[in-house]
Amino acid sequence: MYLMRVALPDRPGSLGAVASAMGSVGGDINAVEIVEKGSGVVVDDFIVDLPPGQLPETIITACHHLEGVRVEWISRYPEGGGLQSDLEALERMTADPANAAETLVSLSPVVFRSHWSVLLGVGDGEVVSLASTTLAPDFDTASTAVLAPFDITHRLELPSGWLPGWADSTVVVVPLNRGRAIAIGRLGGPAFLDSEIARLHHLAALIP
Repeated sequence: MYLMRVALPDRPGSLGAVASAMGSVGGDINAVEIVEKGSGVVVDDFIVDLPPGQLPETIITACHHLEGVRVEWISRYPEGGGLQSDLEALERMTADPANAAETLVSLSPVVFRSHWSVLLGVGDGEVVSLASTTLAPDFDTASTAVLAPFDITHRLELPSGWLPGWADSTVVVVPLNRGRAIAIGRLGGPAFLDSEIARLHHLAALIP
């Protein structure tokens, strides 16, 4: 199973043409979601199954043969994974408001298609990890310095080796109340779009 981010023309028939191109090489689309739309271009995320032994390059090539279509990113995706909406995340956050921040951290890899997420406690000159997903870096006060500042929403592009053994990464940091912040990251990209950052900022602002 793969997650693909595809930019395509915002006109009737474009999505169908992409679906047909994927199907021509054995790609089975499980889900599709609009990530961003504007200036005549739509950015969609696809979850696609490929037949055993089929290389992802084949589906990239099939899409690139279409006029105006560009595969921005493709990566392995967990079996059984799906595209979870902001509304579903919000419902789970409001069901347990005392742990809403931890809930958003746990859901971020699915909702925002990131590889990791971490809840940080910021104050008294120290930054500590309060909660994190399985693949998150092991942050301490020294290693979180690269993510500063923690009081404004911002995007970071970090080079390979930003932490020992870690590849280049794209990260978004969003402040919370009560001296906390959330950071979510992707290994190797794609960069977080403005619309994704706005969604994360909105959900973070609803945390008590």
